[in-house]
Amino acid sequence: MFFVVSKLFWLVAQPISIVLLLIVLGSLLVAFGRRRLALAVLVLAIGVLGLASLTNFGAVIIRPLEERFAVPVLPERVDAIVMLGGATVSRISGARQTVAMTDAGERLSTTLWLALRFPQARIVLSGGGGLLSAEGESEAETARRFFVGLGIDEERLVLEGQSRNTIENARFTQSLLAETGGTTVLVTSAFHIPRSVGLFRAEAVSVLPWPTDFRSTGKESFGFDLADLGRNLDTTSTAMREWIGLTVYWATGQIETWFPAP
Repeated sequence: MFFVVSKLFWLVAQPISIVLLLIVLGSLLVAFGRRRLALAVLVLAIGVLGLASLTNFGAVIIRPLEERFAVPVLPERVDAIVMLGGATVSRISGARQTVAMTDAGERLSTTLWLALRFPQARIVLSGGGGLLSAEGESEAETARRFFVGLGIDEERLVLEGQSRNTIENARFTQSLLAETGGTTVLVTSAFHIPRSVGLFRAEAVSVLPWPTDFRSTGKESFGFDLADLGRNLDTTSTAMREWIGLTVYWATGQIETWFPAP
């Protein structure tokens, strides 16, 4: 139920949806003769869209998430590498039998680098489809194709293809890691590390966070950014979703602290 509610909530809470809903509301107000209120609502819609796409607002608010955990010093030994889903597009990958990557594709390359650096480590690929429908193959299966295709021994791979969100990533990999001692590295996007670490801690799984797929330079100060409006909008949406996720998970008792730290 939590998974379904979270998906439906984000369907209307992301910036582009907010803008569309405000436009619809403004149009209805015009139809009912409330022109001044309609104008205010439409101006608000323009303001939200402008803030999310014409400025670096997204990079500014995603920066604290990305800087919460630094890339660690390379350990002497790693016994398991857990890569969370989100790096591939299930429907396209399954239909084309390829590896269609999202903007988070760096999770795959970072995990590959660690796998080559620590050839004794098991590689746990955690990720189902992440969609309300069961369409497409699991992200774990797509990742398997990626690693095997690049020469990683398939016997090293442990597939967890049932999880639909980060809560289930942590819960379902806990049993897979029960027999693994030593150091377990957790690979996911830098903005996703705080929430992921909080959820793995809740499952009593000790991990060494390895952030990748950074969306900010770490030097942002708020201002206009007209280089890539679509990317600005996407970064804003990603940052908002992560901050909302942290707040909801903390409020519902699924993580112990609102903003998990090292």
